[in-house]
Amino acid sequence: MSFAATLFQIPVTTLPFEQLLTSMVQLTVLGAVLMFFRPLLIGIARALVLVVRPRLTKEQLAARRKLAAAKLQLDAPDGALGSGT
Repeated sequence: MSFAATLFQIPVTTLPFEQLLTSMVQLTVLGAVLMFFRPLLIGIARALVLVVRPRLTKEQLAARRKLAAAKLQLDAPDGALGSGT
């Protein structure tokens, strides 16, 4: 039996070419729409992240830095953070 005969041994009617073609077209259109609206979708995702986990205010960030600096100064051995002389 030749290669071509073996390859085309399956009846053509059993392969759902129309369904396969429709699915491929739908996936292509979905990908194109997602690429076109990508900036909008990214903005929406960032807004949702801010709703779930809001940013700290400047005062809160300053207080956190001050607390971290105080902890660092308390944990440092004597003379480690001295005047540098």
